[in-house]
Amino acid sequence: MSTKSQSVAGFHTLRQIESSKIFQGAVIAIIILSALTIGAKTYDLPALVEQTLTVLDNAITVFFLVEILFRFAACPAKRRFLLDGWNLFDTLVVIGSLIPLDNSDAVLLGRLLRIFRVLRLVSVVPELRFLINSLLKAIPRMGYIALLMFIIFYIYAAMGAMFFSHIDETLWGDVAIAMLTLFRVATFEDWTDVMYATMEHYPLSWLYYLTFIFLTAFIFLNMMIGAILEVMSEEQNARAAQQAHDERDEIARQLRAVQEQLQELSRQVGDRQE
Repeated sequence: MSTKSQSVAGFHTLRQIESSKIFQGAVIAIIILSALTIGAKTYDLPALVEQTLTVLDNAITVFFLVEILFRFAACPAKRRFLLDGWNLFDTLVVIGSLIPLDNSDAVLLGRLLRIFRVLRLVSVVPELRFLINSLLKAIPRMGYIALLMFIIFYIYAAMGAMFFSHIDETLWGDVAIAMLTLFRVATFEDWTDVMYATMEHYPLSWLYYLTFIFLTAFIFLNMMIGAILEVMSEEQNARAAQQAHDERDEIARQLRAVQEQLQELSRQVGDRQE
């Protein structure tokens, strides 16, 4: 076997290992172990346990380094490896985890990046990647809804500061404070106490609160959810179309291979007859 054939076979082997469920399961298990290790370090533990966790953390860091190098070796287009957002995120987290924790200047950054290793679970599990990608693509649509919501917040905050500031300066002193109060109302955090306080002076002020809650908690929130669901539906349809296209390409490739075999057999039969 030639050197080129051996390299191709070795590359296919790496790809099969990288995409296997055993490899993916091992990576997920190590990520979960890393999360448990980070959580355990927040407790007061005996010195022996802390040393064990430190050794385990270093071993996890080495595993992630080997894993990212293995994925790079299995990537068909190595020059485009870091152009993928998830690969870039994983690489930065792994490189950041190499910061020694005994360096007092970088200890906070090192611990912070070790916490972000838990987020690697998103890049490993395809379903989580699908949810995050859909959410990111929905942000532009949600931005316009958020802008409209801010306008409504500002209008109601100006009205609240104008009419209710003499009732309670703490809640309605100015527009900024009034917007914080309205956020409390929108999240239903003891909003009835705020309403009853103003109703003592303005009995019809309940209309102010109910219309605000109706606009923010019901209409705009459902619009946000609808935007996300629409993008998720589009992404799901696009992924299904891509899978169908890949399946058609695979079937076409298999048919071409069968045709080539039949043509080869026909030539062999013709040669024997001659």
